[in-house]
Amino acid sequence: MAAIDTAVLGDWVSRFGTAVTEKRDWLTELDSAIGDADHGANMARGMSAVAEKLSAGTPATVDDLLKTVGMTLVSSVGGASGPLYGTFFLRMGMAAGPVTELDGPGLAAALRAGLDGIVARGKAEAGDKTMFDAMAPGVDALDAALGDGASLADAVRAAAEAAATGRDATMPLVARKGRASYLGERSAGHLDPGAASTAILFDTLAAAVAGSAG
Repeated sequence: MAAIDTAVLGDWVSRFGTAVTEKRDWLTELDSAIGDADHGANMARGMSAVAEKLSAGTPATVDDLLKTVGMTLVSSVGGASGPLYGTFFLRMGMAAGPVTELDGPGLAAALRAGLDGIVARGKAEAGDKTMFDAMAPGVDALDAALGDGASLADAVRAAAEAAATGRDATMPLVARKGRASYLGERSAGHLDPGAASTAILFDTLAAAVAGSAG
């Protein structure tokens, strides 16, 4: 498979919504240790709103689909997660443009644009103990795998594995951004909830791509 269309991207969004809803309590538990104890509930509420918005049908173009997801998250989710995830999907859509499918380089460029949007909004860097610590390795791994000639499905799986590794690497970090930074050294020893949901984002993308390939 050389490209994914709006149906696959819509499946990704649906899978992500289902997964964050299933893991809502776990994400909230992670956030209760170092944040406001609302990440799981906020993400589940936001993705439920996305599902309702898309229930009438998947938009015909990639940019319309991703911008719809982004705008819905911005308008329906409180805290930091709504603006950050909303910006991610909005920037992805802007980078993709009015196309009906994305090849590997196109997907990688869109994800990179989404990451850049998160950096612009949240000012996060590697090691700050945020979603950046899972997303940046995922995007980098996708670029590297595609550069090595991997199939799109294998490249996205490599990205998901890198995002999961990045998530786990937040455990010993001392938070330098967000609510968790107020805890100082006490933030160490906990997974970052944003990195945890980001790993789910990449895992569900890999599942959607693999499902379409099968």
